[in-house]
Amino acid sequence: MTYAENTRDYFEMFYGKNTNLFIYDPEFAEIFADFAFGEVVNHDDLDDKTRFMAILASLLGCQGTDVFRAVLPAALDFGVTPAEIKEMIYQAAAYLGMGRIFSFLNITNEVFEKRGIPLPLPPLSAVTRQNRREAGTRAQVDIFGEGMEDFWRSGPEESRHINYWLAENCFGDYYTRGGLDLRQREMITFCFLAAQGGCEPQLISHAAGNIRIGNDKAFLIKIISQCLPYIGYPRSLNALRCVNEAAK
Repeated sequence: MTYAENTRDYFEMFYGKNTNLFIYDPEFAEIFADFAFGEVVNHDDLDDKTRFMAILASLLGCQGTDVFRAVLPAALDFGVTPAEIKEMIYQAAAYLGMGRIFSFLNITNEVFEKRGIPLPLPPLSAVTRQNRREAGTRAQVDIFGEGMEDFWRSGPEESRHINYWLAENCFGDYYTRGGLDLRQREMITFCFLAAQGGCEPQLISHAAGNIRIGNDKAFLIKIISQCLPYIGYPRSLNALRCVNEAAK
């Protein structure tokens, strides 16, 4: 059976059997389910685990808390691990800010407790306070190239500390952690930026970083396609433009 043959079953698989959309908004529910779980899911060969990781990351980016809560159990059922989900949210702090990720931490902890997942999860930090900047710079170089070697000390003196923090905190504290590899981390960062909008310069840079480490243009288009039902056409088209720019 394909998704298109019984979209209600798949809708409930994603959003739970208690959803009232098919009761109160049946026409809209059918339109959305046919598109998201028929056309979109069957459009390419992206595996379900990667699809769910992209969807969760895009929901973080667009602040889709209610849909995130509904999708999270299905993501676990389709093989996204608790550690991968937590690492996704932790990394989002660097791109979305604590003000926008706090609710997602609470939602995730509630869902994990209901599923009997022991908390806190085992620690996955791989750096110390002393070597986090150096480790972060190595991650930047691995993703973006040798030009990032001295980026941490570049820029005007009054704002140079932000480039230092980018290496030390964004990449040193988060990208070096276990649970996700660099390709997965760059993929979810791409989703964060695409979904929140207004970050096109950074989105172009991270699209280029994705391509450089093996998440090629075709892969990124698949990711955009799977996120489109959740972030809409304008941000999806902006993301596609950024990918095309990076691919040049």
